[in-house]
Parts: sequence; C-alpha cells; structure tokens
Amino acid sequence: MKADLVIQLILPVSLFIIMLGMGLSLKPNDFKQVLSHPKAVALGLFAQMVLLPVMAYLVVLAFDLNGALAMGLIILALCPGGTTSNLYTYLAKGDIALSVTLTSVVSLLAPITVPLVIVAMMGIIMGEGQSIELPVLKTIIQLLVITVIPICIGMMINHYKPVFSARAEKPMKIYSVVILLFIILMVALKERDNMAGYFAQIGLAALVLNITCLLMGYGIGKLAKLNQAQSTAIAIEVGFQNGTLAMMISLTLLENSEMAIASTCYCIIMFMTGALFARLLSRQSAGQLQSA
Repeated sequence: MKADLVIQLILPVSLFIIMLGMGLSLKPNDFKQVLSHPKAVALGLFAQMVLLPVMAYLVVLAFDLNGALAMGLIILALCPGGTTSNLYTYLAKGDIALSVTLTSVVSLLAPITVPLVIVAMMGIIMGEGQSIELPVLKTIIQLLVITVIPICIGMMINHYKPVFSARAEKPMKIYSVVILLFIILMVALKERDNMAGYFAQIGLAALVLNITCLLMGYGIGKLAKLNQAQSTAIAIEVGFQNGTLAMMISLTLLENSEMAIASTCYCIIMFMTGALFARLLSRQSAGQLQSA
C-alpha cells in the first residue's frame, strides 16, 4: 500500500529538519559523556539497541502479531530516541547530557543497523510471499543523508553560530513534536476506515512494550547502581522512540502505510505514559533531594 505523495515529500524533509535541530544543540564536548561515564552510556546503548528490539519481538510473539503490523513494531523498536526523549528526560529531572549522548550515538549508528536488521527480520515476521525488498546499500545512503548529514550540519552551525543555535533550539524541539503529531494525524486519516481495527490489534501490544521498556530501562540502571538521574535518562531513552524516523521508513522506503500503524499507536501511547512516568520520577527525585 503506497503512501501518499504528500507524505513521501513531507516526511524526509521534516526528518532532515528535526535532525538538523538535534545537531544545533550538540557540541563535540557532548560526546565526552562516552568517556566520562562509560558505564552509563554502554548500558544505555545495550538496552536501546539490543534489549529493546528483543523485547519488541517477544511482544510480537506474545500477542501473536504478524504481517505488516508486527513488522511496524519491530521497525519502531530499531529506531533511536528522538528529541522528545531529551525533553521528557528534562521534565523527569533525568541526566540530560546522558540522554542527548544516547540519542546522538544511536542516531549516528541507526542508518547502518536499522536496514540490516529489517532485512534480517522481514522474512521471519512477514512470512513467505509477504516480504518487501529493501535495498540495503541504497537505504543506508538515504538514511545517512536524512539523519547523519543534518546532525553534522547542525553541529557546524552551532560551532560557528552558537547564539543562533541557542535561539533555534527551543523552536526546533516544538517543531519536532508538532510534525510528529501532524504525521500521526495524516496516517490516521489515510487509514481511517481500518484504524479502529488496527488499534484493537496492536494498541495493547504497543502499550505493553512501552511500559515494559520504561520499567526495564529504569530497572537496569538501578541494578547497575547508576544514580537516579542516569537511570531516568536510560528509561526514557529506551521507552521513547523516534516515531518520525519509523514512519519515514515505513511510508517512504517500504511504501507500506499499514506498517506505520504501529508507530502511530505507539507514539500516541508514548506521550501519555511518558508524561505520567516523568511526573512520577520528577516527584521521586524531588523527594530524594528534600530528604538528603
């Protein structure tokens, strides 16, 4: 099922702008987090790049999902956290530097890891005769152009025009949320006749995956004896995904709007559960400060 031309044009351009905005907020020093807190960064990367996709596959099996809806959930799980995860980490009083580092590193790796895993999982998830061919090299190049290059451009602008970058950071974050909501609305309108049925099939699975990942990320941090702020950052990074990237892959690269349903449902749920989770952790952090 092909995506509308308007979505095919809006999505890549919007994602480019969003990743440019991410780059505007980054400096080379931000990546020192990898060296200064290697344990937290390594744990966050492992949780997001390994445990999250594994958990998504287990949810697919547990709910007996198949076809495009199941593949859409896997694609979402392969995507990095977006700028929204950084915003919610701030609201939850988490480690913003760690959140930004994890988002950035995974975003730089995603153009290579995502296509490779999609190709590996497509036959398993979709079944014989339903798989969609994805040219790996072409996809890697496309994702590099849409994600990594704008991040690098944004970092260069930040280096030479720091005042402009500081002013643009907040509007860019607002834009990323607005465009994600707009794309969700576009997908919902396109699939309006089937949306209720799709949500019934995958809504609960998306909710379970989201809550499980939030708790898993937080629990792993605590088990590893990371501090409260670091555990909060990892939890939100694992629980929040770049829905715009997931929808772009589904709608423009794979040209399948049904796959985008998983991202649509997950993002709607993510905003609500994330707000509740951030509020609870913020209160917990405030309580710990008062008792200290």
